[in-house]
Amino acid sequence: MSTPIDLSALKNRQMASWASGDYAVIGTTLQIVGEQLAEACDLLCDERVLDVAAGNGNATLAAARRGCHVTSTDYVATLLERGEDRARAERLEVTFQVADAEALPFEDASFDAVLSTFGVMFTPDQPKAAAELARVCRPGGRIGLANWTPEGFVGQMFKTLGRHLPPPPPGAQPPSNWGTEAWLHTQFDERDFLLQVTRKTFNFRYRSAAHFIDTFRTWYGPVHKAFAALPPEGAKALENDMTELINRMNRAGEKSMVVPSEYLEVVITLR
Repeated sequence: MSTPIDLSALKNRQMASWASGDYAVIGTTLQIVGEQLAEACDLLCDERVLDVAAGNGNATLAAARRGCHVTSTDYVATLLERGEDRARAERLEVTFQVADAEALPFEDASFDAVLSTFGVMFTPDQPKAAAELARVCRPGGRIGLANWTPEGFVGQMFKTLGRHLPPPPPGAQPPSNWGTEAWLHTQFDERDFLLQVTRKTFNFRYRSAAHFIDTFRTWYGPVHKAFAALPPEGAKALENDMTELINRMNRAGEKSMVVPSEYLEVVITLR
């Protein structure tokens, strides 16, 4: 009989990973995804919007710019502080609150729209997180998600990291589940939601593969932690594999780096 996975321990490791580096340096480059998701969800002025696993607030700011009453949540307080700095700079009124995506501290049907860009997909207990998104969304409301696909560049980058690190605990689910339509249907169809999925692409733009790797190993928690956990020869092997992946997917040739990364833009409407 297999030992049940310790989700609490896994979550603590993930929190330490995302708190390392400074995700805001990477996150701000993804702002266009939050803007597009806000439009896809057709956010209306004065609607109540919750951003779950908000990071440094891309979807938060997009919703606030559209006149929504936004609550921005994450389980890493320092990331919320980065979002708060950005909101203050734009004179946007946003409520920031530390909260766990798997146990949201809000009443049922509290929000008109619930958003998450590349955030809730990293929760350890995926069904519980999906249930929480559904619970706090009002009838007729929308859940808007941006999730990396397993086939896209970021999904492949995480597979590359996985080849160089100890295997995850038995029973741990890959974040890329959220980037598959079949898995999303298993989580939301029975809750009487209408699921609309659009495959989209975000372009990572850097000077070169070396520039991308240096930036991500310095600032992006999972990559930062991966390199830090490896001995020098292991880190070099990981660097080589990441370089190969980037060069293979780079559409800018030798002059620069432009790597398309597929993600799902998901709008889920409660009937």
